[in-house]
Amino acid sequence: MSNCPYCGKKIPMSKAFCSKSCKENYFQMLAIQIPQPFLKRIFIFCTLEQREIEIENFAKRHYWNHELVKKKIEEESIKFGYENN
Repeated sequence: MSNCPYCGKKIPMSKAFCSKSCKENYFQMLAIQIPQPFLKRIFIFCTLEQREIEIENFAKRHYWNHELVKKKIEEESIKFGYENN
C-alpha cells in the first residue's frame, strides 16, 4: 500500500493518486507561487476583509483555485513568520 501525495489516503501501489481531483490539486499547489511582497502587503497593510478580497483577486488573476491559494498562503505565512490573524 502507498499513500496519495495530496490527501494521504491509502491507495494501491499501482496508482499515483487516489482521484483525479487530488492529482489536479497536487500539481496546482506545486504551480502556485506566492511572492513575498504580496504576503507582506496582505498581512501587514490589510484588514481581514481586505485580505480575503486580495487573495480572491490574486487567485482569479492567475486562474488558480481560491481555496488552494489560501492554503498555500497559510503555508508561506508560517515560513516567513507572518501571523495569520
